[in-house]
Amino acid sequence: VPLVESGGGSVEIGGSLRLSCFVSKYIPERLSIGWFRQAPGPGKEREMVASVDKSGRARYQDSVQGRFIVSRDNDKNTMDLRMNSLKPEDTGTYYCAACTGDYCVSRYAAYLWGLGTQVTVSS
Repeated sequence: VPLVESGGGSVEIGGSLRLSCFVSKYIPERLSIGWFRQAPGPGKEREMVASVDKSGRARYQDSVQGRFIVSRDNDKNTMDLRMNSLKPEDTGTYYCAACTGDYCVSRYAAYLWGLGTQVTVSS
């Protein structure tokens, strides 16, 4: 499996979680990787949360800017997502993805997906 997520769970509003993604060595380092999430319920699309390019430069969805931090360690083949000040709207299944292009600009840029890890934020 080229991408494997871990670290999901349940947390209270305002709490923190850290997600990790193991990135197979067969995924070229030149590619961007990122985190997507899909909220529960019908018709919910998978949306980009954070993306990091080969040099470690990150981009974020506006709703998580300042609360989430994405990092990439090419030596360890991992990508982490530190999530702080979590809100109920952060609830969903979080997926790690490898993307074409400089960033994971949308789900259409992703060509490989992990199986996902669940994050639930509640009071």
